Amino acid sequence: MSRIGKSPITIPQGVTVDIKDGVVTVKGKLGELTQEFSEIDIIIEDGVITFERPSDKKDHKAKHGLYRALISNMIEGVTNGFTHELELVGVGYRASNQGQKLDLAVGYSHNIVLDLAPEVKVETISDKGKNPIVKLTSHDKQLVGQVAAKIRSFRAPEPYKGKGIKFRGEQLRRKAGKSA
Repeated sequence: MSRIGKSPITIPQGVTVDIKDGVVTVKGKLGELTQEFSEIDIIIEDGVITFERPSDKKDHKAKHGLYRALISNMIEGVTNGFTHELELVGVGYRASNQGQKLDLAVGYSHNIVLDLAPEVKVETISDKGKNPIVKLTSHDKQLVGQVAAKIRSFRAPEPYKGKGIKFRGEQLRRKAGKSA
């Protein structure tokens, strides 16, 4: 049995969870999220959400833990939100933003301008002597992760000097250069 799917979720104060026609809607102080579901029974009793599956088929077991994790992330997102920080490592690498437009200078002949979704808040931090940081915040975990991965893909860190766009705190596998 799925250990993740078995554990119940407690609904915090200020969060409402509605289930209608195979769609779960979670509303909180930071926003509203919806998720479709199928084949799993979602039960809300006394501020606690539990999940039950109809059988022990492999598909049902997989969805049992999946929907529990998705709804748990939705509740976490509308109460606290999610943040990803990207660090630009390299000489001359810069980042700036004007509203929802992110402007990156990462060693190409032109700057990369990225229009971000309105749900994602972007902030750039440029301190003298430190690497520029791009901070992404949103209530939707999937969306903020996807945007962060897209930004990282413009210049993924290389293993020899470590230059590129990396997640803050990410440990890179470094390689030795050629030996003479």
